[in-house]
Amino acid sequence: APAAPTMAETDPKTVQDLTAVVQTLLQQMQDKFQTMSDQIIGRNILLKNELDDMSCRIDDLEKNIADLMTQAGVEELEGENKTPAPNKS
Repeated sequence: APAAPTMAETDPKTVQDLTAVVQTLLQQMQDKFQTMSDQIIGRNILLKNELDDMSCRIDDLEKNIADLMTQAGVEELEGENKTPAPNKS
């Protein structure tokens, strides 16, 4: 008779222990996944910022090149206009 209560006592404990262990494992896994996803999101944000910066720089470069070409074109036109002038006079 005394054996039965001991079995009854140990069963809930082992079940509780198992539940606790499983919960702990699940929590740890969840934490790891959370950390990983945070890192991935963080990297993506950094990457997006870098890409945005690069596209801004490319836009600036294109504007600068366009400005330089415009200036060069104006100078060429001015040069063409200037050179014939002394010949005419």
